[in-house]
Amino acid sequence: MTVDRILPTDEAHELLDLTTELADRELAPRAAQYEDRAEFPREVLRTLGRAGLLGLPYPQEHGGAAQPYEVYLQVLEILAGRWLAVAEAVSVHTLSCYPLARFGTDEQRKLLPDMLGGELLGAYCLSEPQGGSDAAALTTRAVQDGDTYTVTGTKAWITHARVADFYNVFCRTGGPGPKGISCLLVDRDTDGLYPQAAERTMGLRSSPVAQVVFDAARVPADRLIGGAGTGFTIAMSALDAGRLGIAACAVGLAQAALDYAVGYARQRQQFGKAIIDFQGLGFTLADHATQISAARALLLSAARLRDAGRPYSIEAAKAKLFATDVAMRVTTDAVQVLGGAGYVVDHPVERYMREAKVLQIVEGTNQIQRLVIARSLARD
Repeated sequence: MTVDRILPTDEAHELLDLTTELADRELAPRAAQYEDRAEFPREVLRTLGRAGLLGLPYPQEHGGAAQPYEVYLQVLEILAGRWLAVAEAVSVHTLSCYPLARFGTDEQRKLLPDMLGGELLGAYCLSEPQGGSDAAALTTRAVQDGDTYTVTGTKAWITHARVADFYNVFCRTGGPGPKGISCLLVDRDTDGLYPQAAERTMGLRSSPVAQVVFDAARVPADRLIGGAGTGFTIAMSALDAGRLGIAACAVGLAQAALDYAVGYARQRQQFGKAIIDFQGLGFTLADHATQISAARALLLSAARLRDAGRPYSIEAAKAKLFATDVAMRVTTDAVQVLGGAGYVVDHPVERYMREAKVLQIVEGTNQIQRLVIARSLARD
């Protein structure tokens, strides 16, 4: 189904055309096989990086493309419609570049061109085994000794663990609570950094997720981002943007599921007519099309607030909540539309349904999004 998009520039139209071409050629033919093998598509990410798609919202002087967030998110949507794991990888990598791009020194930012060009892949280490949603209670500790920090602790559910070239590590350098948290940029070959075996996940099997253990890992003090005690502010600021990325992935996945279900329903004959002509099924697909359009509109509204420099945190929470719930609903019903055929791997909708579930969890669970929104209502 063609999405009618209003974009700010001719360049943006050309960018989305390029993205569609690359996604159709490089992503769609590989997705099922790589997911079956649980193989991470590192070369695909390099290809996207060399095409300029890994640094879209960042300044040109650092190797980015200086694109508005509303354009970047529609790129993610297109990628997710072909292969969610790759779109999620782009979103996580973009999130991982944020601390350095936004809070780093000029000297530190010399690393950005290789990051934004895709030669260096990033990971974002915030969650811990006992503290996912309660980020302010993290326990990984970094103790400064002269010109180095010694980092000890365990991070959990880290996307790109084992394949990342750099890790943003949020750790405790001071006392309890958010003011005691700092951010360190840690190289993959740091002594004492041990990515663990990948988790065996329900979906996104080609995207490695694992714990990362820091056992007295020694990190140069000049890798401190933004100053001691600013880590929690950095983390929350990054997650606002990251939630929009996940929402865009959800919209793309839901659109792919709807398109496939509609195509199947037009061809499948029962009782002498296409099953899409039965009102019960047709109305379900109509509801899905409406919900996807609403999710896309909510997402782009939040993105435009961000582009205008206005507060957008609550709108990002709404977009993430709504879009990922829509993706779960649409992908589940897409399996139902196909009936028994939807339950076999010959059709992608069973994979879409498994993949949609994680989008309700990552970058803050949807229960946390509801809490954020409810608290904002209580304050108004």
